[in-house]
Amino acid sequence: MNKYLILCVDDERDVLDSVVQDLDCFEENFVLEAAESVAEAKSLIEEYQQEDVKLALILCDHIMPDQTGIQFLIELNENSPTTQARKLLLTGQAGLEDTVEAVNHSSLDFFITKPWRGDELREIVKSQLTTYMIANEPDLMPWASVLDTEKIFAAMAKKRADYGE
Repeated sequence: MNKYLILCVDDERDVLDSVVQDLDCFEENFVLEAAESVAEAKSLIEEYQQEDVKLALILCDHIMPDQTGIQFLIELNENSPTTQARKLLLTGQAGLEDTVEAVNHSSLDFFITKPWRGDELREIVKSQLTTYMIANEPDLMPWASVLDTEKIFAAMAKKRADYGE
């Protein structure tokens, strides 16, 4: 079932380690990776695409060297292999203008402020992954026990009704 990637990007190692630790409960069913730069993140995405592992969710800091998180999320949204990925911004420093730009480009699915609470972060990620799977995974049944069971079953029922099964 590990054909989907969760990627966390932050140039501060301590923050990155905390995020990954908070999300390690997803490792059983997803590939969980961390990158300290946009360049490293791009390299990981490319590497996993070659192994047919799709980017399901990216959790990205905004203020980073070379390229901002929002610029990166907009870029991912415009790239066909990553356009469907759920894009979350985790930051304490993105200004309203930057955030509006990301929202207007349909490049941001959720905004999380630092500091965050681990349980809230897990719930947000679970919800976003559920949305991703419903939109992109033809066989939802294996995900019912991992993600939002109620939403997964509702989506399965809707698919059956739509196809007259």
